[in-house]
Amino acid sequence: MSTEEKSLHFIEQIIEDSLASGFPQENLRFRFPPEPNGYLHIGHAKSICLNFGLGLKYNAPVNLRFDDTNPAKEEQEYVDAIKHDLHWLGFEWAEERFASDYFQQLYDWAVLMIQNGKAYVDSQSSSAMADQKGTPTQPGIDGPYRNRSVEENLTLFQGMKNGDFPEGSHVLRAKIDMASTNMLMRDPLMYRVLHRHHHRTGDDWKIYPMYDFAHGESDYIEQISHSICTLEFVMHRELYNWFLDQIYDNKKVRPNQYEFARLNLNYTVMSKRKLLQLVQENIVNGWDDPRMPTISGLRRRGYTANSIRKFCDIIGVAKRENVIDVSLLEFCLREDLNKTAPRVMAVLDPIKVIITNYPEGKEESLDAENNQEDEKAGFRKVPFSKELYIEREDFLEEAPAKFFRLSIGREVRLKNAYIIKGESVVKDSEGNITEIHVTYYEDSRSGSGSEASQKKVAGTLHWVSIKHAIEAEVRLYDRLFIDESPDSHKEKNFLDFMNPNSLQIVKGFVEPSLSDVKSDEKFQFQRLGYFNVDKNSTASKLVFNKTVGLKDAWEEKGKKEENLLMNTQKEINKYVKEKDENAAENLLKPIIDNIKSIDNYSLITQTIIKNIKNDNNSLLFSNLILNYSDKVLAKDIEQEPLAKLYSMSLKSQLASVRFFAIQNLEKDLDNLNEFKEQLSDLKANEKNKKVLELLNEL
Repeated sequence: MSTEEKSLHFIEQIIEDSLASGFPQENLRFRFPPEPNGYLHIGHAKSICLNFGLGLKYNAPVNLRFDDTNPAKEEQEYVDAIKHDLHWLGFEWAEERFASDYFQQLYDWAVLMIQNGKAYVDSQSSSAMADQKGTPTQPGIDGPYRNRSVEENLTLFQGMKNGDFPEGSHVLRAKIDMASTNMLMRDPLMYRVLHRHHHRTGDDWKIYPMYDFAHGESDYIEQISHSICTLEFVMHRELYNWFLDQIYDNKKVRPNQYEFARLNLNYTVMSKRKLLQLVQENIVNGWDDPRMPTISGLRRRGYTANSIRKFCDIIGVAKRENVIDVSLLEFCLREDLNKTAPRVMAVLDPIKVIITNYPEGKEESLDAENNQEDEKAGFRKVPFSKELYIEREDFLEEAPAKFFRLSIGREVRLKNAYIIKGESVVKDSEGNITEIHVTYYEDSRSGSGSEASQKKVAGTLHWVSIKHAIEAEVRLYDRLFIDESPDSHKEKNFLDFMNPNSLQIVKGFVEPSLSDVKSDEKFQFQRLGYFNVDKNSTASKLVFNKTVGLKDAWEEKGKKEENLLMNTQKEINKYVKEKDENAAENLLKPIIDNIKSIDNYSLITQTIIKNIKNDNNSLLFSNLILNYSDKVLAKDIEQEPLAKLYSMSLKSQLASVRFFAIQNLEKDLDNLNEFKEQLSDLKANEKNKKVLELLNEL
């Protein structure tokens, strides 16, 4: 196998095999088939890049087909948004189609199937149909209407079409096999009655086809050669083929369905239903809120189409589900913006700096490089004067040895400007610093070539001249969820994991070169991150959205939390060994504070479970986390390990383990009754005064 063949993903290999077997290349045709019931998200981007990428690779047409078979949830707004997203990502479709274009043809095929004894009208309730459909281990049974005559079925189906019946009264079902091991083959629904207005066909139709019927038949009408779906449709493939069998003409191309693994991204929710909930409950500000994983939200935040395409290329196309770290998406973005985004200076938490020996009224225009990664980017002029803003965090009155920024007696460089030295501060009546007074070295200007300009100092700070600075609203966006998999915990609502700091709005100051920026322009605010001009920005009120930081703060935070828990567990040993009660309490306090500071729910629950073992210190650690963390409750832990924790802890020789286990049981009423007998036995034999007092309070 050649190097090129080895690099093919499995869908490409399937196509190559088709061509090698004699399938004409001119008959290759693909499609991207979104349902217009919401905005596209980053998961759809993978499917978009796959389908349109195949079209480009094989010079084959790719249709954009809207599967608009459910008027209860679909809107023209979503159609328009999807088209806009595709154009923005850089893709063009061969034909724009709608499943609703085929409603008459689908209806005619349904009538043909009734005539051929392959479909019937069922008048059972939905619950009755569910009951007679059986279970995965038990076959279904025939319903009471399965053997209606062809004439009765045709009459009823015509009545459904005419709007003679209310919603839920009748459905059309395919007549296949109620004993099939594939439950989807047990007489699936083909049509239901819906008296809803359709965004394209208006009120013409009172019945609408189900997705499984419409999808494959639409592929056939459009002569799609390779119908590519995500893995959840593997079981649907048998039904896809069965429906095609009823209408297939061997003179035409027969579509074949293939499945690939969808994109799963951590710290993200991909369900359209849940994204819609965020919008409808005003938890976010619309589908294009920059915290949303929608393509429109990513675009507004400042993501580039190139970074998303690159991300989809890197993660590849696979047959097995896996979870991709959102940090990889952010990496692709940083890599792209690093090459293209101009560098500018902005101060988001300003504190005033006065250069006491700088001439009053003097102003300078200094050269600043626009982007050191791009030789063609050139330079710009930035104004410099006696009074400046720097970031508040860049100054400490008394600084530790490893503080590489400004402090009293310490020298730093102002980016593109001079070296300054901290001299004194001015404070308000409450002791807050309001001004920093510094001196500068006149011959130390950057790029001047002087000996002073080449002096090494502790660090380099960004700044803006107060006289020339432009005020701006800066929206500091962060991840919407604080848990790696917010919608995967059975006992938790995904909304429980909302990040309270996902949006902070601050008043900042930017250099005057940004006075005439346009919507969607991207910049690197030096030392702060990448920022995008929001669509609501105006000449009189600049608005910037933080796109991404210069470094992965979440990776750093994750490592810090993991290390903090590891170190905290080590402190447990000191606490257990301490005999003096007051000293032990002093050791316990930082342990509790550390536990309370951990945000990562998955890390907390995993740590609890991992430490349920025959070791007193480990049991104590699990009980302390369960007791003091506000991120986890007893009901969040699976019953078997939780019961094991209680049982082992109540038998522990260490009094503190018994004590905190009883405290946890006291709050866990569901399990308290289960352990009444063990608690009673413990009470009869307990020697520790504090534990006994707690038992007596139960």
